Amino acid sequence: MRLWERLFVRATVTETAAAGRFRRIRLRAAALGDAEWKAGQQVRVDVGPRGALGPLLRTYSVWDRAGDAIDLQVLLHGDGPGARWTAATEAGDEVLISRPKGDFVTRPAAYHLFVGEETASVAFGPMLRALPDGERPRSRAVVETADPGDRLALDGAVTWVQRDADSAADSKALLLAVQRLDLPEEPGQAYVAGEARTVQAVRQHLVRERGWPRRSVLTKPFWAPGKRGME
Repeated sequence: MRLWERLFVRATVTETAAAGRFRRIRLRAAALGDAEWKAGQQVRVDVGPRGALGPLLRTYSVWDRAGDAIDLQVLLHGDGPGARWTAATEAGDEVLISRPKGDFVTRPAAYHLFVGEETASVAFGPMLRALPDGERPRSRAVVETADPGDRLALDGAVTWVQRDADSAADSKALLLAVQRLDLPEEPGQAYVAGEARTVQAVRQHLVRERGWPRRSVLTKPFWAPGKRGME
Protein backbone atom coordinates (compact mmCIF):
# COMPACT_ATOMS: atom_id res chain seq x y z
CA MET A 1 0.00 0.00 0.00
CA ARG A 2 1.33 3.43 -0.93
CA LEU A 3 1.96 5.91 1.88
CA TRP A 4 -0.80 8.33 0.96
CA GLU A 5 -3.34 5.49 0.83
CA ARG A 6 -2.77 4.82 4.54
CA LEU A 7 -4.28 8.20 5.34
CA PHE A 8 -7.54 7.31 3.59
CA VAL A 9 -10.26 4.70 3.92
CA ARG A 10 -11.88 2.87 1.03
CA ALA A 11 -15.59 3.60 0.95
CA THR A 12 -18.37 2.22 -1.20
CA VAL A 13 -21.02 4.38 -2.83
CA THR A 14 -24.34 2.91 -1.68
CA GLU A 15 -26.84 5.51 -2.89
CA THR A 16 -27.11 8.63 -5.03
CA ALA A 17 -29.94 11.11 -5.55
CA ALA A 18 -30.27 14.42 -7.40
CA ALA A 19 -32.10 17.60 -6.38
CA GLY A 20 -31.54 20.76 -8.39
CA ARG A 21 -27.82 21.01 -9.12
CA PHE A 22 -26.97 19.01 -6.00
CA ARG A 23 -26.22 15.32 -5.98
CA ARG A 24 -26.39 13.47 -2.69
CA ILE A 25 -23.82 10.68 -2.47
CA ARG A 26 -23.86 8.19 0.40
CA LEU A 27 -20.53 6.57 1.23
CA ARG A 28 -20.14 3.64 3.57
CA ALA A 29 -16.97 2.21 5.15
CA ALA A 30 -16.45 0.19 8.33
CA ALA A 31 -13.57 2.49 9.30
CA LEU A 32 -15.99 5.45 9.43
CA GLY A 33 -17.97 3.81 12.21
CA ASP A 34 -15.64 5.06 14.95
CA ALA A 35 -14.40 8.19 13.18
CA GLU A 36 -15.14 11.42 15.00
CA TRP A 37 -17.28 13.95 13.14
CA LYS A 38 -18.32 17.44 14.13
CA ALA A 39 -21.01 19.24 12.15
CA GLY A 40 -19.34 21.48 9.56
CA GLN A 41 -16.31 19.27 8.97
CA GLN A 42 -15.22 17.98 5.57
CA VAL A 43 -13.68 14.96 3.88
CA ARG A 44 -11.13 14.75 1.11
CA VAL A 45 -12.17 12.54 -1.79
CA ASP A 46 -9.89 11.02 -4.42
CA VAL A 47 -11.81 11.81 -7.61
CA GLY A 48 -9.06 10.59 -9.94
CA PRO A 49 -9.05 7.33 -11.89
CA ARG A 50 -8.39 4.18 -9.89
CA GLY A 51 -4.82 2.97 -10.16
CA ALA A 52 -3.32 6.44 -10.68
CA LEU A 53 0.12 7.11 -9.23
CA GLY A 54 -1.26 9.66 -6.78
CA PRO A 55 -4.56 11.06 -5.55
CA LEU A 56 -6.58 13.76 -7.26
CA LEU A 57 -8.29 15.27 -4.23
CA ARG A 58 -11.36 17.42 -3.83
CA THR A 59 -12.86 18.56 -0.52
CA TYR A 60 -16.55 18.21 0.34
CA SER A 61 -18.53 19.09 3.45
CA VAL A 62 -20.29 16.22 5.20
CA TRP A 63 -24.05 16.72 5.02
CA ASP A 64 -25.01 13.92 7.41
CA ARG A 65 -23.56 10.99 9.28
CA ALA A 66 -25.15 7.77 10.53
CA GLY A 67 -23.06 4.89 11.83
CA ASP A 68 -20.50 3.88 9.22
CA ALA A 69 -22.05 6.02 6.46
CA ILE A 70 -21.72 9.67 5.51
CA ASP A 71 -23.76 11.71 3.06
CA LEU A 72 -22.25 14.33 0.78
CA GLN A 73 -24.23 16.99 -1.07
CA VAL A 74 -22.09 17.95 -4.06
CA LEU A 75 -22.97 20.90 -6.26
CA LEU A 76 -22.69 20.03 -9.94
CA HIS A 77 -20.99 22.92 -11.70
CA GLY A 78 -18.12 23.31 -14.13
CA ASP A 79 -16.38 20.45 -15.93
CA GLY A 80 -13.43 19.70 -13.64
CA PRO A 81 -12.44 16.32 -12.17
CA GLY A 82 -14.73 16.77 -9.16
CA ALA A 83 -17.74 17.54 -11.33
CA ARG A 84 -17.01 14.57 -13.61
CA TRP A 85 -16.68 12.21 -10.63
CA THR A 86 -19.88 13.53 -9.06
CA ALA A 87 -21.88 13.12 -12.25
CA ALA A 88 -20.55 9.65 -13.05
CA THR A 89 -20.39 7.89 -9.66
CA GLU A 90 -23.10 5.35 -8.89
CA ALA A 91 -23.98 2.72 -6.32
CA GLY A 92 -21.31 0.04 -6.08
CA ASP A 93 -18.38 2.31 -6.94
CA GLU A 94 -15.45 2.47 -4.53
CA VAL A 95 -13.53 5.61 -3.63
CA LEU A 96 -10.79 6.65 -1.22
CA ILE A 97 -11.80 9.30 1.31
CA SER A 98 -10.24 10.84 4.38
CA ARG A 99 -11.86 10.81 7.78
CA PRO A 100 -13.79 14.01 8.61
CA LYS A 101 -11.68 16.93 9.77
CA GLY A 102 -11.61 20.72 9.97
CA ASP A 103 -12.23 23.55 12.44
CA PHE A 104 -15.21 25.19 10.70
CA VAL A 105 -17.56 24.11 13.49
CA THR A 106 -19.95 25.94 15.80
CA ARG A 107 -18.79 27.70 18.94
CA PRO A 108 -20.83 28.56 22.05
CA ALA A 109 -22.70 31.85 21.57
CA ALA A 110 -25.95 33.61 22.44
CA TYR A 111 -26.94 33.33 18.79
CA HIS A 112 -25.43 32.30 15.47
CA LEU A 113 -25.35 33.84 11.99
CA PHE A 114 -24.62 31.71 8.92
CA VAL A 115 -23.81 33.48 5.63
CA GLY A 116 -22.87 31.91 2.30
CA GLU A 117 -23.96 30.56 -1.07
CA GLU A 118 -24.70 27.06 -2.34
CA THR A 119 -21.30 25.58 -1.51
CA ALA A 120 -21.55 26.85 2.07
CA SER A 121 -25.10 25.62 2.60
CA VAL A 122 -23.88 22.00 2.74
CA ALA A 123 -21.83 22.78 5.86
CA PHE A 124 -24.58 24.99 7.30
CA GLY A 125 -27.16 22.18 7.20
CA PRO A 126 -25.59 19.97 9.89
CA MET A 127 -24.30 22.98 11.85
CA LEU A 128 -27.85 24.35 12.17
CA ARG A 129 -29.23 20.94 13.11
CA ALA A 130 -26.61 20.55 15.84
CA LEU A 131 -27.26 23.87 17.60
CA PRO A 132 -28.32 23.55 21.25
CA ASP A 133 -32.01 24.22 21.84
CA GLY A 134 -31.27 27.42 23.76
CA GLU A 135 -29.22 28.93 20.92
CA ARG A 136 -31.42 27.92 17.98
CA PRO A 137 -34.39 30.36 18.22
CA ARG A 138 -32.30 33.53 17.78
CA SER A 139 -30.01 32.16 15.09
CA ARG A 140 -30.24 33.18 11.44
CA ALA A 141 -28.96 32.01 8.07
CA VAL A 142 -28.61 34.00 4.85
CA VAL A 143 -28.02 31.80 1.80
CA GLU A 144 -27.67 32.86 -1.83
CA THR A 145 -28.52 30.55 -4.73
CA ALA A 146 -28.78 30.87 -8.48
CA ASP A 147 -32.12 29.08 -8.56
CA PRO A 148 -34.76 28.08 -5.99
CA GLY A 149 -34.21 24.45 -7.01
CA ASP A 150 -30.75 24.60 -5.42
CA ARG A 151 -32.06 25.33 -1.91
CA LEU A 152 -31.13 22.58 0.51
CA ALA A 153 -33.39 21.86 3.47
CA LEU A 154 -31.98 24.02 6.28
CA ASP A 155 -33.42 24.24 9.78
CA GLY A 156 -34.43 27.48 11.44
CA ALA A 157 -34.87 31.02 10.13
CA VAL A 158 -33.34 31.22 6.64
CA THR A 159 -33.28 34.27 4.37
CA TRP A 160 -32.97 32.99 0.81
CA VAL A 161 -31.30 35.32 -1.68
CA GLN A 162 -31.51 34.73 -5.43
CA ARG A 163 -28.75 36.10 -7.65
CA ASP A 164 -30.35 35.14 -10.99
CA ALA A 165 -27.91 35.61 -13.91
CA ASP A 166 -24.94 36.88 -11.89
CA SER A 167 -22.15 34.49 -11.00
CA ALA A 168 -21.52 33.80 -7.31
CA ALA A 169 -18.20 35.63 -7.62
CA ASP A 170 -19.77 38.78 -9.10
CA SER A 171 -23.04 38.91 -7.19
CA LYS A 172 -23.50 41.55 -4.47
CA ALA A 173 -26.88 40.17 -3.41
CA LEU A 174 -25.56 38.21 -0.43
CA LEU A 175 -23.66 41.16 1.05
CA LEU A 176 -26.66 43.47 0.56
CA ALA A 177 -28.92 40.97 2.33
CA VAL A 178 -26.58 40.83 5.33
CA GLN A 179 -26.37 44.62 5.44
CA ARG A 180 -30.17 44.78 5.67
CA LEU A 181 -30.44 42.22 8.46
CA ASP A 182 -32.01 43.34 11.73
CA LEU A 183 -29.63 41.72 14.21
CA PRO A 184 -29.43 42.05 18.01
CA GLU A 185 -27.19 44.86 19.25
CA GLU A 186 -24.74 42.48 20.89
CA PRO A 187 -22.55 40.39 18.58
CA GLY A 188 -23.19 36.70 18.18
CA GLN A 189 -21.03 34.15 16.38
CA ALA A 190 -20.91 34.31 12.58
CA TYR A 191 -19.89 31.59 10.12
CA VAL A 192 -19.17 32.98 6.67
CA ALA A 193 -18.22 30.60 3.86
CA GLY A 194 -18.14 30.25 0.09
CA GLU A 195 -16.52 32.41 -2.58
CA ALA A 196 -13.40 34.10 -1.15
CA ARG A 197 -14.05 37.75 -2.05
CA THR A 198 -17.64 37.64 -0.85
CA VAL A 199 -16.53 36.00 2.40
CA GLN A 200 -14.07 38.84 2.99
CA ALA A 201 -16.67 41.52 2.16
CA VAL A 202 -19.20 40.07 4.62
CA ARG A 203 -16.53 39.78 7.30
CA GLN A 204 -15.53 43.41 6.82
CA HIS A 205 -19.15 44.51 7.11
CA LEU A 206 -19.66 42.66 10.39
CA VAL A 207 -16.38 43.85 11.89
CA ARG A 208 -16.14 47.42 10.59
CA GLU A 209 -19.77 48.45 10.28
CA ARG A 210 -21.43 46.42 13.02
CA GLY A 211 -18.52 46.36 15.44
CA TRP A 212 -18.27 42.60 15.86
CA PRO A 213 -14.96 41.32 17.30
CA ARG A 214 -12.86 39.59 14.66
CA ARG A 215 -12.85 36.41 16.73
CA SER A 216 -16.65 36.35 16.45
CA VAL A 217 -16.54 35.95 12.65
CA LEU A 218 -15.31 32.52 11.58
CA THR A 219 -14.59 32.41 7.84
CA LYS A 220 -14.06 29.57 5.38
CA PRO A 221 -13.25 30.59 1.77
CA PHE A 222 -14.12 27.42 -0.12
CA TRP A 223 -13.24 28.68 -3.58
CA ALA A 224 -12.27 31.60 -5.83
CA PRO A 225 -12.53 31.90 -9.62
CA GLY A 226 -9.57 30.23 -11.32
CA LYS A 227 -7.87 29.14 -8.09
CA ARG A 228 -7.23 25.68 -6.69
CA GLY A 229 -5.86 24.31 -3.47
CA MET A 230 -7.57 26.74 -1.12
CA GLU A 231 -8.11 24.07 1.51
